[in-house]
Amino acid sequence: MANNWNIPSWLEREVRSRDKTCVYCGTAFTSPKVSKKTASSWEHIINEETIVTRENIALCCCGCNASKGQKELFVWLQSKYCVERGITEESVAPIIKKAIAVGRHKN
Repeated sequence: MANNWNIPSWLEREVRSRDKTCVYCGTAFTSPKVSKKTASSWEHIINEETIVTRENIALCCCGCNASKGQKELFVWLQSKYCVERGITEESVAPIIKKAIAVGRHKN
């Protein structure tokens, strides 16, 4: 059984156990009732919703997800949002560092 984002339940469990804080800014997730901005949100690291793999699905805060939108990861990491929050290639979670490394090898 998949959720609303077609993420299979086994993958959802795996990602939820791996990503306890935002994979980008490290913020601890809150209930949407506490703050929508810090609530968890499903993220496709590569903006392609057909790529539903453990390497491309992550949890981030709604603030980072809204900021990143459809931007490519490399472009977004240079944005004012990331600069102001100290979000860098070095500060992100291992799953994002892995996506950065894979992206570099493709170019």
